[in-house]
Amino acid sequence: MSQVPTGETIERAVRLAGRAPSLHNSQPWHWVFDGTVLRLHSDRTRLLPSTDTSGRQLLISCGVALGHLRAALAAAGWRAQVAYFPNPTQRDHLATVRFLPAHIVTDADRDRAAAIERRRTDRLPFETPVGWQDFETVLRTVVDPDDAVLTVLPDTARAALAHASLITASLRRYDAAYQAELQWWAGHSHAAEGIPASALISREERERVSVGRTLPTVSGDSRRTEVADDRSSILVLSTTADTPEELVRCGEALSTVLLECTAAGYATCPLTNMTELPHGRAIVRDLVGGRVVPQVLVRAGTRPDTAPPPAATPRRPLPDILEIIEPEQLR
Repeated sequence: MSQVPTGETIERAVRLAGRAPSLHNSQPWHWVFDGTVLRLHSDRTRLLPSTDTSGRQLLISCGVALGHLRAALAAAGWRAQVAYFPNPTQRDHLATVRFLPAHIVTDADRDRAAAIERRRTDRLPFETPVGWQDFETVLRTVVDPDDAVLTVLPDTARAALAHASLITASLRRYDAAYQAELQWWAGHSHAAEGIPASALISREERERVSVGRTLPTVSGDSRRTEVADDRSSILVLSTTADTPEELVRCGEALSTVLLECTAAGYATCPLTNMTELPHGRAIVRDLVGGRVVPQVLVRAGTRPDTAPPPAATPRRPLPDILEIIEPEQLR
């Protein structure tokens, strides 16, 4: 058997990796395949400098794409061997992926890959996640502790998180550069990027979700009116520090959480607004114990049986995110 996947397999895996969530759907990743290895680069032209001043969320977003790639390859019969930041002089070269044939493809591999195209960022309120206690036990076994520390916050933490959301929005309210950036990425009509209006919620719907980012609102009839207030479980992924490798690997852990939740039938909404400014981050850090650095939160819950999932958000075309170098170009 060949030690390298076919070009078709690589293209499908990268296309699925491109379904990863990212800050305001900015999709800041670029892949290069040379026939032997696949390289992941960050695309700094897609950095949101007013929202993501340090580039931390850009690295987390690329890490989610890397996690999705692993899942897609596993379902296709391949294991990914990843070297992080292999070139110290090229900090935008985040990872090099080599391939090993898998001895077996499990149902879990197939389920996780299938979840990639079903996963949505759902900003509407959720009901209490059914069967969460047993699922949480399983989730803790599949999130690699070398990638991130997983904390599931108690319901008593919701008031503090709501305060962190509110204070962060208040601090951002008069930040003109942040607001301009937000307005450009959220609700515009560009076909392949940003948050489309279909993925936004109304002011009334937002009032029923106390833990979330304040985005532009849309008009229309209220949805999920049977859910008076969001009752999701709230998870936090943390690292020991803010090093680039830890941030990429935290993104991989986020990929695992989102895909496992989706495969189990839960709706999810990843959140980074509460960790963008020191005040909000300090509140979250106190909730998780203070010994780690919180990076991203996830709301996970159950949609009402009658509620459809949100529509898929747009993605950049494959030629925009995957560069294939032919062997003769390497000579």
